[in-house]
This record gives sequence, structure tokens and C-alpha cells, in this order.
Amino acid sequence: MTKNLKKASVAGMLIALGIIYGDIGTSPLYVMNEICNGKEINEFLITGALSCIIWTLTLQTTVKYVMLTLKADNKGEGGIFSLFALVRRHGKWTVFPAMVGGAALLADGMITPPISVTSAIEGLRNIHSMAAISTHTIVMIVIVILTVLFFFQQFGTTSIGKAFGPIMFVWFIMLALLGLNQLYIANDWRIFRALNPYYAIRVLTVYPKGFWILGAVFLCTTGAEALYSDLGHCGRANIRFSWTFVKSALIINYLGQGAYLLNVHSNMPWNSLVRNPFYETMPQWFIIPGICISTIAAIIASQALISGSFTLISEAMKLNLWPKMKINYPTVERGQSFIPGINLLLFVGCVAITIYFQRSASMGAAYGLSITICMIMTSCLFAYYMFIKRVPIVWIVAYLVVYLTIEFSFLYANLVEKFLEGGVVTVIVGGGLFMTMIVWFKSRKIKNRYVEFVRLDNYIPIMQELSNDTSINKYATHLVYLTSANNPKEIEHKILYSILYRKPKRADIYWFVHLDVLDDPYTTEYVVQTIVPNEVIRVEFRLGFRVDHRIQYMFKKVVEEMVANKEVNVVSRYESLSKNNVMGDFRFIVMEKFLSRDNALPMWERLIMRGYFLLKKVSLSEERGFGLDSSDVTLEKYPIIVSAIPDFNLKRVVD
Repeated sequence: MTKNLKKASVAGMLIALGIIYGDIGTSPLYVMNEICNGKEINEFLITGALSCIIWTLTLQTTVKYVMLTLKADNKGEGGIFSLFALVRRHGKWTVFPAMVGGAALLADGMITPPISVTSAIEGLRNIHSMAAISTHTIVMIVIVILTVLFFFQQFGTTSIGKAFGPIMFVWFIMLALLGLNQLYIANDWRIFRALNPYYAIRVLTVYPKGFWILGAVFLCTTGAEALYSDLGHCGRANIRFSWTFVKSALIINYLGQGAYLLNVHSNMPWNSLVRNPFYETMPQWFIIPGICISTIAAIIASQALISGSFTLISEAMKLNLWPKMKINYPTVERGQSFIPGINLLLFVGCVAITIYFQRSASMGAAYGLSITICMIMTSCLFAYYMFIKRVPIVWIVAYLVVYLTIEFSFLYANLVEKFLEGGVVTVIVGGGLFMTMIVWFKSRKIKNRYVEFVRLDNYIPIMQELSNDTSINKYATHLVYLTSANNPKEIEHKILYSILYRKPKRADIYWFVHLDVLDDPYTTEYVVQTIVPNEVIRVEFRLGFRVDHRIQYMFKKVVEEMVANKEVNVVSRYESLSKNNVMGDFRFIVMEKFLSRDNALPMWERLIMRGYFLLKKVSLSEERGFGLDSSDVTLEKYPIIVSAIPDFNLKRVVD
């Protein structure tokens, strides 16, 4: 985290407004509309619903995330995978809530852009001359906006990102002014009863089917997870100070919408397909500018979710929870990345959801369920983090009781009220993403059970003899293998098989490169172990889980530094080249795995491995995943035998 973000500043708070508050900031577009849909407007409903919104923002967003969860920063970084990196060495079980939460957050990235943009464009119906605009036309406009948005992802957001903060500042000022205007017009102080949590409890327990409105109420806090995920971009102090302004604007706007509903539509049924209380609070002359500002705010909210999805998948890849995919870096700014495969996946998902649901009110049924699950997983991981930090157990229990009660209440309301109406779409999308993670993670565990490591010392003499055996043609001056052995004294048997048996590979220097992904986000360190000077050398890279694995580039820098320190001689040992001080060639050996037919796996593991190799076909190759130049790489295939076929008697007969 840069120094200027460690302390609160005007610039830092503007950045926070532009980056992290898009989702939660655009919730007034649809929350009250979703709550009132199909219900009769009365003081009991409106006051209770507003009280639920205010106390959800207070308990869930302010207390849980802004005050508590932001403390669990990983060298300045936040998010569910950063939290997982903090606790994973203390409990292997933590990988499952991390995967569930990550999949749910990515699924949310497919729903936020459609519902935000659609809610904004539906405001056209509030213009008298366009009141009859068809749903088909609105869907087409939304798809065009989403297409343009996803197309421009490949160019990065450096230039337009600078404008996000001021635009969102204008948005929140607009929210507050619209709310204050309606409070002034209504001139009814009864609306402020919503500040009392008594009315929230009463509407949930007394109002007919009142508990189920929690499914709609939860939409007001769906962007809370972004507060934590974007900790590294904005800084804790900037988030906390800017949240005071954001929360005030949101509550004022919600109160204004409630005052309008009670003042104009009291004792009347509400049809969310015909009108939206957010746009109803606007003066007629301001509707067109209001729609424009709302649409831009919705696009910014979508941009934040899309960028967050790129960061999420990038972290998952480094933590071996997702197949390797191509990552581009359109700008030099830290954290700016673009993953074409994920961009296409999100685009297809967003367009499909827009076409399937067509209306923002219908999308509300699918929205919220996935992020509720993510918040529950964050609560579990944060409670374990507090346990590791030796927080008194009574506070940990209190935290779990309070927040699991709140979040499971939201989850239950979403499942019962919204599952068949659209929540099933979220479950299918999130479930598919989770299965991708579980297959990739479990297959790696299955493979690692059968990786055979041997003592490197036992093979050093024969490697030296091979290196000096002039009867064998030299394969390369420098032969580089990527090893997964954490112990520097060990090496995979398959690597030695490749060097000594498959086709003897004579080289002057054998390099073994190991990559260790650390729990710190941006660590870039390496250790060199010279096993035999100028003959066998091991290099270990220690990289943070957010650092790009550009192994060949890093390896080149290591060799240059070793040459400068006279630790190694990389000049070719061919006589004609040596006297002219020509550097020897480097050859990387990448060993590609395939599932041997000689396996007898249980059905579950067989399905896992089949899924793994299916993902391998569409994921990035090993050499590209590690940033290797294909011209310097030799690909070798070797079989994986994770479970040998049981021995059987094969009898020889004589004809």
C-alpha cells in the first residue's frame, strides 16, 4: 500500500468513492422498489423497512466490515483470499470457506452489472414522453452498454478511473439532496422513527410475512464485501472516513424515498414494474440528468465488480485454487490486470442474466443470495483469524453468534422467498465456479500424494559424470527444471528420470528452480543454494500471492546478479565460443502430466481427475503460466499413476 493511502486524505477518500462504493452506492436504485413490490404502502411497512435498512447498514457494513474486518489486513491488502492467506497455515479446513466465498463473490460479479445498469435505464419510463418504452428496448440498451463496458476492459481504467471519484461524489451529493428535498416536501417527522431498531423488529415479527422482506433489505449492503476487498487500493483510514459521508447520503436518500411513498402513495398497492420510488423522488425537469448520472454510477459500480473479479481470480491462481489463465497488464499501476477469459465469462453471464430476467425487479430475486454466502464465509474466516490473534474467546463467540444469526437470517429469507423466483440461477452459477475450484484443488492433492521425492545428494555424482561424458552430445549449456520440492535436499524422481534415463541430457550446469507462494501479497525474494559450484544450483523464488509469476524474467535477473558477484560462470564451454566469451544457451524443461491408463481410482477421484484434465485443455499451458518463452522450452510428457491397478496373475501357456 502506497504511503499516501496509509493516512486519510482528500485524494485518498475520492479514490475510495470511485473504487469501492459503486455497488453499495447504487443500491437506492432498487432496494425500496424491491421491498414495496406487490405490497400496500403504509406507515407500518415503510417505517419498519427503513429501520431494517438503517440497522443493516450499521451492523453489517459499519460494525462488521468498517470497524472489525478491515483490521485483518494482509500487509495492507484485503479480501477473502487475503484473509485466507493469513490463516491457511493454521488450519487446512480454511480453504473450503475461502473457495465457497470466492465463487460466491465471482457469481455476484455477474449479477451486479445487469441489475445496476437495468435499474438506471428503467428510469426512462419516468419521462412522460417515454413512459411506454418497451422492456425489449430497455434490454437492448443495457446489452449495448454492457458490451461497450466489457470491450474497454482490455485497455485498463487508468484514464477514466481518475474521474470515478469526482463522479461518485456528485452521485452521493445527488442522493442526499433528493432525500432532503422529499423530507422537506413531506414535512412529516414520523419517518425518523425508522432510526429506532424497535420498528425493524416489529415489522419482521408482526407484519404479515414481514420476515421475508429481509431478502430485499439485504440488497442495501451487498457492496460491503468490496470495502474489504479493495483495502489495498484505498487504505483503512480513507475507507473509514469516506464511509461516514457515504452512509449519511444513503440513509438520507432512503428516508426521502420513504417520506415520498407515505406522502403520495399511502394505502395504495405498489407495482415496481410501472414506477420506481428512486426516480419518483426526482423533479420532472431533473429526470433526464438524473438518469444520466445514475447510468454512469451504475457503470462505475459494474467496473468495480469486474476489476475485483480479475483480482480475485489472479489471487486464486497464485494460491492454486483456479486453473492458470492468461493475464494482461494494460497499465503499469499496481493491481491493474485484465484476464481475457474471465472478461468473456463475465460478459456472457451478464448478457444471459439480462436476457433471462429482463427487468431489474426480477433480477432482485437472484441478487443477494451469493453475496450472503460470501459474507458468512468471511465471518467464519475472520473469527478464526481472531482466534489466531488470541482474542478472548468470549468476544469470538459473541461475534459469531451476532453475525451468523444476522447472515443466516438473510440467507434463509433469500432462499425461501427468492430461490424459485431466480435465486436458483445464483446457486447454479456459484456452484459451477465452486466446482471448478474444488476440482483444481483436489486434483492437485491427489497428484501430490503420489509424487516421489528422492535425496538429491545420492544422484550428484552420476550427474557430474554425465556432465563430463563427452561421448554424449550436449543437450544444453544450462538445463533448467521447475521443481515442486520444498526441501532443498530433495528432488522429484521424474526430474532425475528425465535427466538420466529418458534420454540422457548432458549439460554444463543443472539448475533447479522452485517457486514458493507466500501469504504476504507483494513479497519478491529469492534464495540461491550452490550445491556444486558451476554444476548444480538451486534457486528458490519466494513470491507473494499477488505477484505475477514471470519466472524466466526473474531467473534472468538472478543469473545476471550471480555473474556480477562471480558466483557462476555462464560462458559456453565450447572451446570456440569460450575464447570469445559467448554466453551458453539456457533450456527450460517443462513436464506435462497426463493420466495413465494404469490407474484404478475410486469413482469420486476418477471424476475429479477427469475434470482436472478437462480444465487443463482450456487453461494456460505450464510454460505460459510461468512466463517462459516457448522458444527456450522443451515439453516432456509423463504419466501420472495415482492409484496402480491391483496385481493379478498372468499365466503363460505353451501352445
